[in-house]
Amino acid sequence: MISNREGEFLIELARQAIDTFLKENKIISIPPDTPEKLLDKRGIFVTINEKGNLRGCIGYCDPIKPLAQGVIEAAISAATADPRFDPLKESDMDKIQLEISVLTKPQLIEVTNPQEYIDAIEVNKDGLIVEKGFYKGLLLPQVAEEWGWDEEELLCNTCMKAGLSTDCWLDLETKIYRFQAQIFQENS
Repeated sequence: MISNREGEFLIELARQAIDTFLKENKIISIPPDTPEKLLDKRGIFVTINEKGNLRGCIGYCDPIKPLAQGVIEAAISAATADPRFDPLKESDMDKIQLEISVLTKPQLIEVTNPQEYIDAIEVNKDGLIVEKGFYKGLLLPQVAEEWGWDEEELLCNTCMKAGLSTDCWLDLETKIYRFQAQIFQENS
């Protein structure tokens, strides 16, 4: 578990990474005062909101990078490379709020009948990854709560996020993983 203080450190690190990149086109290094736990490899997503609306969200679902490094890279990517949005400008920095999701390692949900997925996941606790062939999509745990989805709607929307049909979760060739997230939000 990441402490609230460590979560605040990550939020400040994300904001500093975006600010420095927008002003100087430079990627910052992991600060020397980074708490040891934030050097562990973890999945991470950085979400940028503006007036309560999504403005960017990028991250890594697998624990492939030290947490602090992942935050720096995901923050810059969410601000400048999310294909759904125009890149942020320096003048946008006062308008945005940052959210960091620190993920647990994704776990494959094993079922014999796809209908069992509905009982195997818990909305507002589990995020999902749907994978079939070259297609892969992820929804963070907080998304279902924000949209008021039940388990089946979460499954369908994660399939859609992967670029697949909404009922692909009923296909035994589709792999579904669950994970949880610790969420830290910047004060608005």
